[in-house]
Amino acid sequence: MSKTNVSPQHERIASSCVCCKSRALKKSPAILMPFLAHRVFGWEPVEITDDWGLNTIRNGMAYSICNSVQCDNCGHLFLDIRFNESEMNSLYDGYREKDYTDLREKYEPGYKERNDRLNSAIEYIPDIEQFLSPHLAFPISILDWGGDTGKNTPFQTRNKLLHIYDISNKPVTINGAIKIDKSTATRTQYDLIICSNVLEHIPHPIDIVLDIKMSMRIDTVLYIEVPLEDIVRTNDAKTAIHQKRNIGTST
Repeated sequence: MSKTNVSPQHERIASSCVCCKSRALKKSPAILMPFLAHRVFGWEPVEITDDWGLNTIRNGMAYSICNSVQCDNCGHLFLDIRFNESEMNSLYDGYREKDYTDLREKYEPGYKERNDRLNSAIEYIPDIEQFLSPHLAFPISILDWGGDTGKNTPFQTRNKLLHIYDISNKPVTINGAIKIDKSTATRTQYDLIICSNVLEHIPHPIDIVLDIKMSMRIDTVLYIEVPLEDIVRTNDAKTAIHQKRNIGTST
């Protein structure tokens, strides 16, 4: 997972699209993912009962609220709350390790089994390599931005340099791969930069893209991959926002 610094001008509650900056937005009331609220803010769901003595608030389960927001200009669907750096660190420290997984399992039964699958290398790396190969002259220098341990980095045997930039403390597991810091990444230029399943976790994705640009030459190939979630794939743009109720950091 890559690290981002949230600049002072960034809003806590977004009033413009976090991708294209358009203010042509649609909003729909939503519930912040309970795991996320607990992990980031320490806010747990609570049941309001007669014992509270509230006069104007109805009894029932209380969850953290937010808005789902969809941009009319680019179609991006996102959470209106934008997390700052310390909140992002709270969320991703020990990402998908025991404490993270145990807490998420509490709110989302079955997550541990899903996490085991996610921790395995993806099966479609050959498809990525086939897609990218015509645009590259091997051997190549590679930066995997937010590349975890490197297990999902393509061209693991066809490179002359393989750098992994990730804020996790996990060691790289690929022979010849080198874990680097952001300063090294932005001072070096590469033939291929991978940014796979990263931007959907970032409160302000354009910041990461601009950081990555510093590591690119005019002929550098940039491969970006983000999930095509069921909520987007199976609903048109007009209805997706109304279906999105439990949401994460960006999507």
